[in-house]
Amino acid sequence: MAAMRIGIIADTHGNLPGWRRAVELFGDVDLIVHCGDVLYHGPKFDPVEGYAPRELAAAINATPVPVLIARGNGDSDVDQLVLDVPLQSPYLFAQVEGLRLLAGHGHIQPPEELAALARKWEVHLLLTGHSHVPSVSHQGGVTHVNPGTVTYPLAADEALQRRTCALFEDGRVTHYDIDDATALEL
Repeated sequence: MAAMRIGIIADTHGNLPGWRRAVELFGDVDLIVHCGDVLYHGPKFDPVEGYAPRELAAAINATPVPVLIARGNGDSDVDQLVLDVPLQSPYLFAQVEGLRLLAGHGHIQPPEELAALARKWEVHLLLTGHSHVPSVSHQGGVTHVNPGTVTYPLAADEALQRRTCALFEDGRVTHYDIDDATALEL
């Protein structure tokens, strides 16, 4: 498996500054994977400062590295009209330079079902969003990452109530608080 740097983000919900800050923290990556809920804030949340779905779509379209997106429960056919990147559903599967990854938002197939599929397909990296809680686990050769959210943190654990993204590099996962750029210990 080749060494790759992959930026992992989820649940931006139209937050342009959150996207920009995550991309800045990713630095020089080979690929960005978005685990869904890209543009719309949804009926449960009020728009955050920086809510700019049209501008966020333009920023994603202008990103110089490939961006892959798994469609989330807040993503719609209308969103696809402004995104050049296909919203893949119910999950996306990719093999890049020997690394197999499977990403899904986590609302249709729960992470446990996706993990079983990942083991069956000999996937190295399973990525999910939806919970807005950063996490990482390793089981049966599969690394499962939820990058959390750059917009609406929902963790019960106060230490994880942060706006986060994740970076996969050399087989390791690092979560970052996008507000102060600190690496989180998970």
